[in-house]
Amino acid sequence: MSVVPLADILSDAFDKRYGVPAVNVFNDLTLEAVLAAAVENASPLIVQTSVKTVKSIGSDVLYAMWTSMTAGIDVPVTLHLDHCPEREVITECLRQGWNSVLFDASRLPVEENTRQTVEVVAEARGYGAHVEGEIESITGVEDGIGSDSTAAQQDLDVALDFLRTTRVDVFAPAIGNAHGSYKQAPVLDAQRVSDIVAAYPLPIALHGGSGLSDEQFRDLISRGCAKVNISTALKETYMKSSLAFLQATEKKQKWDPPSLFRSVRQDVIEMTGSLMTLFGSAGRVG
Repeated sequence: MSVVPLADILSDAFDKRYGVPAVNVFNDLTLEAVLAAAVENASPLIVQTSVKTVKSIGSDVLYAMWTSMTAGIDVPVTLHLDHCPEREVITECLRQGWNSVLFDASRLPVEENTRQTVEVVAEARGYGAHVEGEIESITGVEDGIGSDSTAAQQDLDVALDFLRTTRVDVFAPAIGNAHGSYKQAPVLDAQRVSDIVAAYPLPIALHGGSGLSDEQFRDLISRGCAKVNISTALKETYMKSSLAFLQATEKKQKWDPPSLFRSVRQDVIEMTGSLMTLFGSAGRVG
């Protein structure tokens, strides 16, 4: 098992119609906790890092953490660079050993996006890595990338031409989903996932997953969303767990950082495990 290519994880999930959590970690505690959840739940896992996290921690330190924590792990895991519009950061991470990247050129005209994505795919193949592509911005700002403007959808023919030309391994379409916390229940164009998959069968990445209903998750996964991104839910769990613990600590006046870390870690493990059960990835290993 251990560290495997992204396509190895997603091909089984896509064929059997279950979803694999793709969780954006941002420090050593969250990385270790989501890996522990994968082992505990016998689930494959995609660990994601944002450009912001790569720059704040450093790709060399992040990758050293990754290799250390995944050594001997007995479930399939993979390391993915999320939403990256910067070609130099993509190159840096591929050289370090990231297994896959999302080249986010959605702000560019489709023709230029396609041209550059072809180049990124060729570069990634040289490292045995895979590429996620997108031609439409997902509404919302996440770790400094994106826009709050509502994302416009391209015609199906445009999306299919992008897929056939670039040969990306995963595709992230805009379907009414958004990054961050939803202020009201989103209205999703689930049929668009079915239309894309019917015309060009490949795993679909569901962005803006935090806050969708269980029914929405199950429906989209059944249509081909094999990669389910989770970022806001982890951040909220981490921060709210820390806040609750510190408020209790203040009352008791007993300050013990390792106890804080253990408490937050457990909450992260439980949150991740619950998503693995919901998405159908729990118990898939073994």
